[in-house]
Amino acid sequence: MKLETERLILRYWNEADINDLIEGLNNINISQWLAFVPNPYTRNDAKNWINYCIQYSSNDNNKTYEFAIELKSEKKIIGGVTLNKIKFVQGTAGGGIWINESYHGRGYGAEAFGERIRLAFEKLNLRRLENGCFEGNQSSLKMQKKFGYRIEGLRRKAVYCMADRQFKNEYITGLLKDEWIKGV
Repeated sequence: MKLETERLILRYWNEADINDLIEGLNNINISQWLAFVPNPYTRNDAKNWINYCIQYSSNDNNKTYEFAIELKSEKKIIGGVTLNKIKFVQGTAGGGIWINESYHGRGYGAEAFGERIRLAFEKLNLRRLENGCFEGNQSSLKMQKKFGYRIEGLRRKAVYCMADRQFKNEYITGLLKDEWIKGV
């Protein structure tokens, strides 16, 4: 599957993406906001991630979409976005996003995240997205709120972050399909 926006292509990861993946995630300013990304982020970490993604993207009945975010103008991977934990019976899913720090502040994260929401609500006909972010990650929380997400709770010291080896508080956020603010 491939999704396209004005400036981005969301597509499955492949082995040619390893260097861009390392560049984006081997940065504590990014990895400190992601639970399962170690710091330093090595070539072996990138290979393992891509192999995992290739395994799941080849499964037609998957309940996980792991997309590389490719900037069309540079043909470069600038981040990743996930739609996972899909429960079709319940109509729910989770997931997250990260963007290479060199590409922050240009709206790429919102553009990719918005397309992910569109996939969930319009193509997969889900009714609710459940996300979150670590306490202190104001840019993620601000972006989610632009789309209509609401804070539903705070899980105290609930998630271990591999990058900084700390247990972190996590805001739980939710978005119902009928609350979705389109065109952000």
